Amino acid sequence: MEEFLPHGAEKKQTHFTDFEGKTSFGMSVFNLSNAIMGSGILGLAYAMANTGIILFLRFLLTAVALLSSYSIHLLLKSSGIVGIRAYEQLGYRAFGTPGKLAAAIAITLQNIGAMSSYLYIVKSEVPLVIQTFLNLEEKTTDWYVNGNYLVILVSVTIILPLALMKQLGYLGYASGFSLSCMGFFLISVIYKKFQIPCPLPDQEGNLTGSLNTTPVSTNDYQNGYTVLQAPEQGTCTPSVFT
Repeated sequence: MEEFLPHGAEKKQTHFTDFEGKTSFGMSVFNLSNAIMGSGILGLAYAMANTGIILFLRFLLTAVALLSSYSIHLLLKSSGIVGIRAYEQLGYRAFGTPGKLAAAIAITLQNIGAMSSYLYIVKSEVPLVIQTFLNLEEKTTDWYVNGNYLVILVSVTIILPLALMKQLGYLGYASGFSLSCMGFFLISVIYKKFQIPCPLPDQEGNLTGSLNTTPVSTNDYQNGYTVLQAPEQGTCTPSVFT
């Protein structure tokens, strides 16, 4: 009779790492690093200035980091148990069709918000970069320094081809390039720090000494907008399965 009984001890437990991925380890590292250090880091200084040091450290950094870590743990745990590595399928397995729709809608809204922040940076910063390299006047009407045209050009020539890729793992090359650019600008800022005095010398009309202060705590209506931006600035959950 023993041979007809199921042997639970002999059954191997399924783990997330048992599934063979389609992306190399290096590409995965680039994608995850780019998700962590994306455009959200540009808003951290503004967030700290509006919320104050206490709320910024307690909520924007600590709480969001803990929630992100726990959500990633749940995703990996559940995907390892059921053998599913797609957000929509996990939602369908847990809650049926409503769960699948909720996961799809959440991913779509998150990607729209992240993409909007990137495109806004392209519109506001790229014209200044072109003007600097070409030594153009600030008030020029050329099309290649118009932010509206540059957003369309970047969307069609760069974003659209990357979005049409079959495997998201190939985005690792673009992520590696963006991380290289971040490293270059980081080194440039550190290098300039030792050349430019901070704070600036007192001069007539110089307000850096009075304005360059961060309050310990603030009670402003803008705190609500800043708190809502915190999850997008500090999470990398959408890139876990890529």
